[in-house]
Amino acid sequence: MTWKLNDQLCFLLYSSSRQVIKHYKPFLDPLKLTYTQYVTMIALWEEDHQTVSDLGARLSLDSGTLTPLLKKLEADGRIQRTRDDKDERKVWIDLTEQGKQLAKEAKNIPFEVFQSFAVNEEDAKQLYAILNKIHREDGDGESYESS
Repeated sequence: MTWKLNDQLCFLLYSSSRQVIKHYKPFLDPLKLTYTQYVTMIALWEEDHQTVSDLGARLSLDSGTLTPLLKKLEADGRIQRTRDDKDERKVWIDLTEQGKQLAKEAKNIPFEVFQSFAVNEEDAKQLYAILNKIHREDGDGESYESS
């Protein structure tokens, strides 16, 4: 086997992910959001009032990454963290009015980011389907073979 970095699916996914995140920056900077804060807010706009552990699982983020991110969003007035009355180990995350308003300010970001790429709609749908399949892979032993 001859090793070529650009022939590795893992590298293409990694470097493509970094490129996509870079495309978000000019749209997120005016809202004072990082990409990770943005996807966290999306998860909360989709379903408000989640526990930190559920939110972390949903975002595939560990508590070492999620906790400082949530503290910043709380300091910025976008969320509120509250300990559960019955189980103090549980912390609930709720959107504030400012956090809910931010959803309206950010509503065009997905479209604007899509427009920043030279990818047609059909290719984007196909890519989405493939990535969704990889994301949902349950480890049933299927393998990828390169040509």
